[in-house]
Amino acid sequence: MFNKILIANRGEIACRVIKTARKMGISTVAIYSDADKQALHVQMADEAVHIGPPPANQSYIVIDKVMAAIKATGAQAVHPGYGFLSENSKFAEALDAAGVIFVGPPKGAIEAMGDKITSKKIAQEAGVSTVPGYMGLIADADEAVKISNEIGYPVMIKASAGGGGKGMRIAWNDQEAREGFQSSKNEAANSFGDDRIFIEKFVTQPRHIEIQVLCDSHGNGIYLGERECSIQRRNQKVVEEAPSPFLDEATRRAMGEQAVALAKAVGYASAGTVEFIVDGQKNFYFLEMNTRLQVEHPVTELITGVDLVEQMIRVAAGEPLSITQDDVKLTGWAIENRLYAEDPYRGFLPSIGRLTRYRPPAETAAGPMLVNGKWQGDAPTGEAAVRNDTGVYEGGEISMYYDPMIAKLCTWAPTRAAAIEAMRIALDSFEVEGIGHNLPFLSAVMDHPKFISGDMTTAFIAEEYPEGFEGVTLPETDLRRVAAAAAAMHRVAEIRRTRVSGRMDNHERRVGTEWVVSMQGVEFPVHIDADHDGSTVTFQGGGAMRVTSDWTPGDQLAKLNVDGAPLVLKAGKISGGFRIRTRGADLKVHVRTPRQAELARLMPEKLPPDTSKLLLCPMPGLIVKVDVEVGQEVQEGQALCTVEAMKMENILRAEKKGVVAKINAGAGDNLAVDDVIMEFE
Repeated sequence: MFNKILIANRGEIACRVIKTARKMGISTVAIYSDADKQALHVQMADEAVHIGPPPANQSYIVIDKVMAAIKATGAQAVHPGYGFLSENSKFAEALDAAGVIFVGPPKGAIEAMGDKITSKKIAQEAGVSTVPGYMGLIADADEAVKISNEIGYPVMIKASAGGGGKGMRIAWNDQEAREGFQSSKNEAANSFGDDRIFIEKFVTQPRHIEIQVLCDSHGNGIYLGERECSIQRRNQKVVEEAPSPFLDEATRRAMGEQAVALAKAVGYASAGTVEFIVDGQKNFYFLEMNTRLQVEHPVTELITGVDLVEQMIRVAAGEPLSITQDDVKLTGWAIENRLYAEDPYRGFLPSIGRLTRYRPPAETAAGPMLVNGKWQGDAPTGEAAVRNDTGVYEGGEISMYYDPMIAKLCTWAPTRAAAIEAMRIALDSFEVEGIGHNLPFLSAVMDHPKFISGDMTTAFIAEEYPEGFEGVTLPETDLRRVAAAAAAMHRVAEIRRTRVSGRMDNHERRVGTEWVVSMQGVEFPVHIDADHDGSTVTFQGGGAMRVTSDWTPGDQLAKLNVDGAPLVLKAGKISGGFRIRTRGADLKVHVRTPRQAELARLMPEKLPPDTSKLLLCPMPGLIVKVDVEVGQEVQEGQALCTVEAMKMENILRAEKKGVVAKINAGAGDNLAVDDVIMEFE
């Protein structure tokens, strides 16, 4: 076994590998760019080596710099994580030449399966059903348009060396094919150092289901069930779960056996993932094979008890698999939500800055673990588990140079419904401040009827949120629970206020019992009866709720029990009440006396400023190009400019017909959120 491993990556996956290496008694080496000098993975590793400027193509994916770090530290093996150099055969070749072990598949398997064009050809030759497409190299945008018409719109334009949603575009017409080809090439070059592009038919009602495989160098191979990855945005996975709510055992076995056969055909040895598109009749089609660890591997680990990183390290060290297919048992259900540094209220555009508050929910363990082929620990008891894989910390910076994912929040429970409920509570308990983030959106997905039923496709977000995410409107049943909680919390705050003022002797008797709670345009007149154990909140017109909690004024997280069910609120103080965030809703909750409520109804509503004649920068980023000039008439949907942030190009388009009056920024300018790019007459 190795004594020292270098992790050729950053962020949460580097931290994840370090945890397993530490468990195995292996020392670790981190590498870092200027932007990551204070990063969590650097702090966790036993050693750390600086490798260059922030852009990945000047640091993390420069093979010579990584090799120099290996030589300087004497690392015997390298774990590449995912992204960056994880599927780069030249990197594997350089390691082999230096006598350093690559914790991943053989170079030949990477070349055969890691390249999407080559893997498609091999799959077709092996008789595997594949999605129709053009696997050859595409010279320019004109050829891309020609090929797209031959295949038939819609088409998917993809980077050959791509992954994680980078370098991928859906085109529905010639204009989108032309624009998508160039943007995909640019993103692919920046992210992977390889700008080759291919095109395939876009299946309009697919489910994205992938099989986790594990093979060794002794000819053994197994599959560890599947992951459902259909909740995607911009071709990037957002929610994953294992197992899939759609598959039956026969389909699972057929997909698994085919995935293992494909892996063995290319001499695969390590953890890998075979991705399929599955239609409504459970017909499945090979999509691609990822010759690396997947972002969503934790959900597989939670339902199988197998530490995939440990298995990768053991296979790389030459050990045979200690697990057979018969050892693989799928226990319970696991769900993963990806927490991204992006603002769902601004079209999910990237957000950067300092994490002024970062408090994940407490992690808890549940279920057995499979260690060296033997089950360790007790069987699941019905308790839910919480796991959070992260690479950031409170006070740290979210950089514009890397992927916007900052954590992977996972829950496990004996049933899917219980895992979803555990995830709802975990999301509400996750405190993030200082940047835009997608926690509200994730909460909305967990409550969506289609997700709850398991009836979703990769078009879920596009179909259910066609105008983007504008927040959650809670149903009245939930509002009443929040109203009861807010009234009880307000009473506690009022008692503390009177005690601090020193003006009253019997504080609790002096605090009123009649209040009006208003939020989301609805008022709830209530009466509060309190005792030492909690409060009973009675609603005007009937109905009462019992509220208990140990919340104290000033706490930003309130964990309550309302009528026997848990309720978690993020609570900030505002004048006359609270800013409450729960279940994806962001509420201004006012708790007033009946007279104050009467007067509040007479107050005029403050209107937002008119920005209809301005193009504002929706995110911090770099202007790549400006497509219009002063005096030009533009039409609705016309491209105005391109902004790059976090390795993604974003084309900003005209929302309506108009004439450009002024352009305030040009190519190469770095802009902040809401900087004015151009003005219209």
